[in-house]
Amino acid sequence: MAETERYTEIREETATRIDEIFGQNVFNDNVMRQRLPKKTYRELRRVIDEGKSLDPVTADVVAHAIKEWAIEKGATHFTHWFQPLTGITAEKHDAFISHEDEEGRVMTEFSGRELVKGEADASSFPSGGTRSTFEARGYTTWDCSSPAFIKESGCGKILCIPTAFNSYTGEALDKKTPLLRSMDALSEQALRIVRLFGNNEAKRVTTSVGPEQEYFLIDENLYKQRQDLMFAGRTLFGAPAPRGQEMEDHYYGVIRERVGEFMKDLNTELWKLGVTAKTQHNEVAPAQHELAPIYETANIAVDHNQLVMETMKRVAVHHGMRCLLHEKPYAGVNGSGKHNNWSISTDNGINLLDPGETPNENIQFLLVLSCIIKAVDVHADLLRQSAADVGNDHRLGANEAPPAIMSVFLGEQLQDVVEQLITTGEATSVKQGGVLRTGASMLPDVEMDATDRNRTSPFAFTGNKFEFRAVGSADSIAAANTVLNAIVAEAFSEAADELEKAGDFQMAVHDLIKKNLTEHQRIIFNGDGYSDAWVREAERRGLPNIPSMIEAAPALTTDKAVELFEKFGIFTRTELSSREEVVYETYAKSLHVEAVTMCEMASKQILPACIKYATELAVSVRELDQAGMDVSTEKGLLEEVCSDIDELKSALDKLMVDVSKAGRTSNEKEKAFFYKDTIVPDMAALRTPADALEIVVDRSLWPFPTYGELMFEV
Repeated sequence: MAETERYTEIREETATRIDEIFGQNVFNDNVMRQRLPKKTYRELRRVIDEGKSLDPVTADVVAHAIKEWAIEKGATHFTHWFQPLTGITAEKHDAFISHEDEEGRVMTEFSGRELVKGEADASSFPSGGTRSTFEARGYTTWDCSSPAFIKESGCGKILCIPTAFNSYTGEALDKKTPLLRSMDALSEQALRIVRLFGNNEAKRVTTSVGPEQEYFLIDENLYKQRQDLMFAGRTLFGAPAPRGQEMEDHYYGVIRERVGEFMKDLNTELWKLGVTAKTQHNEVAPAQHELAPIYETANIAVDHNQLVMETMKRVAVHHGMRCLLHEKPYAGVNGSGKHNNWSISTDNGINLLDPGETPNENIQFLLVLSCIIKAVDVHADLLRQSAADVGNDHRLGANEAPPAIMSVFLGEQLQDVVEQLITTGEATSVKQGGVLRTGASMLPDVEMDATDRNRTSPFAFTGNKFEFRAVGSADSIAAANTVLNAIVAEAFSEAADELEKAGDFQMAVHDLIKKNLTEHQRIIFNGDGYSDAWVREAERRGLPNIPSMIEAAPALTTDKAVELFEKFGIFTRTELSSREEVVYETYAKSLHVEAVTMCEMASKQILPACIKYATELAVSVRELDQAGMDVSTEKGLLEEVCSDIDELKSALDKLMVDVSKAGRTSNEKEKAFFYKDTIVPDMAALRTPADALEIVVDRSLWPFPTYGELMFEV
């Protein structure tokens, strides 16, 4: 009944105009202007815009205003909302209750200290060895550049304060702290570049991000019948459905009613939180969909993407479904990614990645472009690592996602400009887009872009931004943007160091552009990133090809990476080492859950069902044989089933033994590689006979829903 009432409430709210509900649960700039004294508002804006410290008196005034606003909205608790290294968000709820007065009435309180600072158990979150069990103290600190918001859930209405999370000894234990540090670093170095070109008005340069979120939906009743989906987030067994994505009719197809109702309510909930959910459509695989927002400042985009994923899961339940964010929930059809659209702009409105009508003459743009190309080439391993997670190992390098080899796609127009610069030192012409003539009298001719798109490129220029396509659907975008900001800040810094001391600036900047493009042109690739030929060509060029999450982890602690991050104060060597350790821990734990789940399903569900089927088949063979009928076909089928059962049991036994061995390994790196090199092949060996048996075993005996049901009964 409660779910029905909640569903009805949401459905009624969707009839409201977007402009009436957008941001209604956010303590945004408009609310601040209305609620805060003018002096306090100006001081808080200064803190947000210039990165200054917030004094205690101002903090108390702001906290009181936020509390009053939240209570009027129906909030009963507040929480410091942060993003530890688990990949999801964390929160601890405290009521606004302070004490009773003399008449027994409860008093509410929310101080500036409570707004700015909180405490969490730093030993209970992943820390990569920087925190022991007895070293428990950690602090959450308010990120005032990301607005507070009210989250509505089964707990009621909770005021959420976006915060960073650090240990008692100062190490960053979250994904926000290094992101904010990287944003400061990029801004400082980018300002040096724009100053060289005469822009003295800009005070800050920011990165804007628009993450496209892909996801799957599944009926909740079917979901609950699959232990692998419940525990691992993906199917560990499953024969191909009679139909997958072969007909190519799901992509951009008509959205099913049930899914459409989910999307409608999802949009409403996100709009209330100030998330600019704009685009929705069916994706390539059956039951796969996508949501894309409008661009926002990087740290707000990171926060909002976490809210998008959380809200998707919550709203799906209200519609009797579950949302799957794993990068590869089903074998044999496309998995899910998260395209991270990234751009750089000054606070006075200049997009540094806008080439203009004549990019060959836009020297500032060409310098910025050459620096980014240099950054991606120098730190290709680090950029690859930033998109590494367990689920993404199933995508990167497959023919559905960008390859594990990092490269830059520029398109025909910019490629031509780059080649002219490398060859002659100047670009005297630029390719134009032309006109698309449809050939139908009722259709207008269409002005074409100057270049095509390339969906196989992991880092593609798409007009006035770069699209980093390699990020996994379940992963936070914080790491990717931290790395992008850091490596580009370094390239800007090195360029500014050279140009600021140049006698002839115009000559020096032309020479530097040519140098950057010439020395780092190996990273530019406009062709088919899925082809085997590119793998061979990339090897010839000396580009790194890092196939897995744990093989990418050492990129965090190379001398090159440590020097980069310490130079700009983004990570210390200790923080980088801890993150590498967390990668190994996460990988091993995730694969352990999958392996144990496979053992459970194989031993308690698949094996008994197959033995029962084989027994019934054997009885039928005997009875038919006694009746004098030809049973050669039946005997062949029985032999095939028994052979697969034997193979299944043998593979199951080996997996169980090897999982036990893994548990005796204490070194996290060794354990992770044991899972990769031994357990993963064991799991594949167990799945092969199980999937073969699923095809032949009587459907009434098969113990859980098949791919056909999972993907098409939504």
